[in-house]
Amino acid sequence: MKKLCVLMVLLTGFVVNAQKLKLISGDLSFLKGQTSVVVDFNYDHVLFYKENMNEKEYVSKRRTEIAADKGAAEADKWEKDWNHSKNNTFPEKYKASWNKNSKLKIADTAPYRMVVETVWIYPGWFAGVMTQPAKVSTKIHFVESSKPKTILATIDSKDAPGNGNFVGVANNNDRIAEGYAKTAKSVAGLVNKKL
Repeated sequence: MKKLCVLMVLLTGFVVNAQKLKLISGDLSFLKGQTSVVVDFNYDHVLFYKENMNEKEYVSKRRTEIAADKGAAEADKWEKDWNHSKNNTFPEKYKASWNKNSKLKIADTAPYRMVVETVWIYPGWFAGVMTQPAKVSTKIHFVESSKPKTILATIDSKDAPGNGNFVGVANNNDRIAEGYAKTAKSVAGLVNKKL
């Protein structure tokens, strides 16, 4: 029975880790010969969970859950961590993974920009032996730095898994950050292949 439970946990991990990646508009030929790209993050229209709640609703839900379980001080601490993760940890994880997997390096200035528009996040969960990876869905828009409203190409990335290791990651924001790292690795691979 114990072996069966372990097998089920392993198979669950493999089933939920199916990221879908596709170039949905434009082409990437403009990146040929480039050595660097700027990256920006956009969370303006991000949704959460299968209910598609907006960020305000998500933060309220998490604060309520944490406050009921651990008190208001922990809820405040979580919200502070959420804002730090969104503005720092997620971009840092993405950039580090991108730079590791692409010849096109992240820079402060470059002719082209990569805008990571977060579309949907499922934070996953952690319960010791059992874990559900986070999932991050994004649209990666490439634009000219001088004409940021003109989209040259868009890559759609759905359900990039965020777990980090075999055991799982206890912190929701750390799991989500791993989803951004996976997104960067996959998008870098697609860009490398297209170029």
